[in-house]
Amino acid sequence: MSAGEGGITPADLDKASTLLHRVATVFDQKVVGQESLRTALVSTLITGGHILLESVPGLAKTTAAETLAASVGGSFHRIQCTPDLMPNDIVGTQIYNYGEGSFTTQLGPVHANLVLLDEINRSSAKTQSAMLEAMQERQTSIGGVEYKLPDPFMVLATQNPIEEEGTYVLPEAQMDRFLVKEVLTYPAASHEVEILERVASGRQSAPITAEPVSLDDVRFLQGLVDDVYVDTSIKRYIVDVINTSRCGGPRPVPGLAAHVRVGASPRGSIALMRVAQALAIQSGRSFVIPDDVKATRHAVLRHRLVRTFDALANNVQPEQLIDAIFDAVPTP
Repeated sequence: MSAGEGGITPADLDKASTLLHRVATVFDQKVVGQESLRTALVSTLITGGHILLESVPGLAKTTAAETLAASVGGSFHRIQCTPDLMPNDIVGTQIYNYGEGSFTTQLGPVHANLVLLDEINRSSAKTQSAMLEAMQERQTSIGGVEYKLPDPFMVLATQNPIEEEGTYVLPEAQMDRFLVKEVLTYPAASHEVEILERVASGRQSAPITAEPVSLDDVRFLQGLVDDVYVDTSIKRYIVDVINTSRCGGPRPVPGLAAHVRVGASPRGSIALMRVAQALAIQSGRSFVIPDDVKATRHAVLRHRLVRTFDALANNVQPEQLIDAIFDAVPTP
């Protein structure tokens, strides 16, 4: 199978569909509605990226992250971030053995296949910088020795946007390393009734019965995503979108410079393509179409645009700017 050349067989797509159905079965047992959240989580998992979940309290961010972990038969660690959390609490440390007169290394909770960083914006800048190496380099450094992280490795971080006391704003460099940023909204009335019924009947707390997918299955899905065909016209479309976000492109958006201080980086181009490839696999296709690029444009780009002071003061949402950018770029 040649990477990126679309050498995916119908049997591969059938197997992928079966595996993704098993993940969806586990997810539906614990999370009501939130289809876009499930799509974002699965897309992030099978592309080997990281995801940032943002919402007010009580909208199942942590539940969704734990449910995704339950659908994958790998190791899972949860880290509750607090202002006094130190880098060694995450990556690990060296412990001195008085009896032997030597140091032994104790690996931290970041050494797992799926890591949940709950309320990541409550951790200090020093701790956040330690996570940068883990997320980008897939390794940690303890006592001058590098330790590789497990494969696959995925970080699921949550943050609460309404509380500012005791929080530290995530730096742009770290925000950019999240493949997607999913913003959760309140559930529909019918979904909220279903939540109450599940809680009242005990189904919400019942053990998960569906069989999780294995780590080999995840690696198989990641390999398929790598091999999804992306036509040159789609790649040019993605580049035009990203260049338009920088107030350039084939058809610049009038007045965009008044609202966007810094556009998306080339990492944004890569993220758009990778998520589009993941959506193609979830749709049973071995090739990307323009709708795949458009489908999760908000999740991929909302944290990559740096808005001007005027945009912030006038409450111009990044989603509005992203829609304007996509409206201006011709679809292939």
